Amino acid sequence: MKKRENRIFPICLLLALAVCFLAACSSGKGGTRESPGASESASQSTSERVNGSGNGADDSGESTEAAEKKLRIGVAIYRYDDNFMKLYREELRQYLEEAYNAEVVVRNARGEQEEQISQVNEFIEAGYDGIIVNLVDTDRAGVIADSCHEAGIPLVFINRQPKADEQARWKAEKMAVSCIGTDSKQAGTYQGGIILETEKRGDFNGDGVVSYVMIMGEKDNEDSNYRTEYSIKALEDGGMKTEKLFSGHADWKKEEGRKLAEKALALYGRRIEVIFCNNDAMANGAWEAIDAAGRKTGKDIYLVGVDALEETVQYIKEGKVTGTVLNDHTGQSHTAADVLMKMIHGDEAETRYLVDYVKISTISTLQK
Repeated sequence: MKKRENRIFPICLLLALAVCFLAACSSGKGGTRESPGASESASQSTSERVNGSGNGADDSGESTEAAEKKLRIGVAIYRYDDNFMKLYREELRQYLEEAYNAEVVVRNARGEQEEQISQVNEFIEAGYDGIIVNLVDTDRAGVIADSCHEAGIPLVFINRQPKADEQARWKAEKMAVSCIGTDSKQAGTYQGGIILETEKRGDFNGDGVVSYVMIMGEKDNEDSNYRTEYSIKALEDGGMKTEKLFSGHADWKKEEGRKLAEKALALYGRRIEVIFCNNDAMANGAWEAIDAAGRKTGKDIYLVGVDALEETVQYIKEGKVTGTVLNDHTGQSHTAADVLMKMIHGDEAETRYLVDYVKISTISTLQK
């Protein structure tokens, strides 16, 4: 029995060597070649790993998938023709892509709240990792917050802040919802401060009264209301009496701002000493009306806005606009992205973050 086992071993060894020799010959001409069936099978396995489907992936495949997967972020903007929000959304997209390697999809609600709600629902149904919303109507914040909360998707509201009671609800119900904004009272206060810093303190005729025109944004908008109220409060707190000659809503639009300023100048002429605008787009339009009326900014009238748009800052350098208030779209957009990512990774966030405004005028240091 033992002798038979010894004879089988050399035979098995010879057979093994023959198999190795044949395998070497088949691969010696131009590298490894696979049959069509093997190639298709390998391709399918790779596709399944990348798309997160298929069974039997090993640990290394799962690690590769995790490393390659991009977070998907949905952004809903109230209107694309808002100059400030154009800067904001472009900076937000770039920061999310560069700092977090995220896939970003941005949607335009065109000023329609129901359209925006539909867009948010599409993000939710598609399983996005996080959502950022620039509300059309702040009164509808609760609808969007509830939808995202039920889906387990973190949400950040930007620029237009939901009301305080809605923010308190997020905290009470432990919802992954936050908002990033500014203190619009501060913006108005800075506008009034810019006028107080001028040589005439807004009072060209020396009667102790600042006679002004107020060009406002949207009706019932919190930013518009506070900027309007606190710009005048700053003048009065600074010791000046005020007289409102004319006011109107231009809905944040340059052309509407021009039309309102044109109407005011036609009605009140040189009685107007200051034109306050709730944003720079309207201020740029107002300057066109001032120029057409033969008035000279800084010589017989003052003009202020908010946002520090590039065009407006250039106008300040040229003496066409008295001053503006920097609405820091860079700081706000970066904060929004950082807070969203914090919540996506399971960390708690505050319900509200504020970014400061900065005064920019002809007699202050222009931000480079």
